[in-house]
Amino acid sequence: MKDELFRAIEKLEPQMVSLLSDLVEIPAISPLGGGSGEYRKARFLSQKLEEMGFGKPEIYNSQDPGAEEGVRPNLIVRIPGKTSKRLWIVSHIDVVPEGDRSLWDTDPFKAVVKDRRVYGRGSNDNCQELVSSLYAVAALKENDLQPEYEICLCFVADEEVGSAHGIQYLIKQGLFSPDDLVIVPDGGNEEGDFIEIAEKSICWIEFTVEGKQVHASRPHLGSNACRAANELSCSLDVALHNAFPDKDEIFDPAGSTFEPTRRNANVPNVNTVPGRDVFCFDCRVLPNIPLEEVLKVVDAEIRKVQDRRNVNVNYEFLQREQAPAPTPPDSPVVEILREAIRNVYGLEPHVGGVGGGTCAKYFRDEGIPAVVWCQESDVAHMPNEYAEIDHMINEAKVFALMMLKKN
Repeated sequence: MKDELFRAIEKLEPQMVSLLSDLVEIPAISPLGGGSGEYRKARFLSQKLEEMGFGKPEIYNSQDPGAEEGVRPNLIVRIPGKTSKRLWIVSHIDVVPEGDRSLWDTDPFKAVVKDRRVYGRGSNDNCQELVSSLYAVAALKENDLQPEYEICLCFVADEEVGSAHGIQYLIKQGLFSPDDLVIVPDGGNEEGDFIEIAEKSICWIEFTVEGKQVHASRPHLGSNACRAANELSCSLDVALHNAFPDKDEIFDPAGSTFEPTRRNANVPNVNTVPGRDVFCFDCRVLPNIPLEEVLKVVDAEIRKVQDRRNVNVNYEFLQREQAPAPTPPDSPVVEILREAIRNVYGLEPHVGGVGGGTCAKYFRDEGIPAVVWCQESDVAHMPNEYAEIDHMINEAKVFALMMLKKN
């Protein structure tokens, strides 16, 4: 049965490549990124699902006045199983902007198939997995195989900028249950043997230092916001790492990270002492550390700099997400995925955590064990992004075996 199923998936490769190419050529960029949203891609995908015999998908529109037609659409396709237990495979249809087009060898929104790769924005992140999950079901249908579970393919909006109109919106509709098996195929490695069960908390902070601008030849008349910002950045770096030295080997890197990142331009000329300076920190914190404790250290360092340099410091959160508890490594969805990976790759998979965030976090917040897995090249968000066709085929085989496996 397995060999026949795998052959069926391999024969579907031309259709898979064709659909992936079509999806690449429909930009689906958030209004926050200068785009119009996912409406056109969702409409195309809905038509394709009907053509493939899946019927009309359920459509859950989150209202967004800045998007085309004023909505951010989420699609769900359900395939009945032998039992009522549900297996969700959640991929996203939105993509990030192309960035600097001069760095692309081809048009980012014109798919190019070359050397068993499909090039184009969104090919890797996340249309590869959308296609592989869909054609896993198509292969089961072609072989008259009924899945063990009700299969719920979920194609969501807004993953790239916070999921407010995507998974967070769907969770509020009461669609999910703690008994569900959930896989988010939006992170992995080249080998396909890594299962993500945990994420660090994320805290992006933008600091604004206000001093007094003066001529650089008479600095004593002002308060140099640049100097104060430099001191604060360095003191935060040291204080945060000293305060939170904990390690958890499930993550790579094992500790919390506190990185100074973006620095805004202050004054355009050399001979002016800046009166305002803005910089950012990207903090990825182990789940057992409350972000409130991190902010206590931040506030203490700010007070020191304010007193020492006669400046005022304010900050705002560009993102703040406390990580939930990890998915248990022995949970049913992990075990089913482990066995499918063994059967497809002949490898022993390992579980671990990551510093980045995926929408699996929102499932874990609700007490729903979720895993993140795919086989992917590390080219997401980069110029000349591509999907490996062989990876897509392998993923479809893994998903198909998961669909058939009894818990």
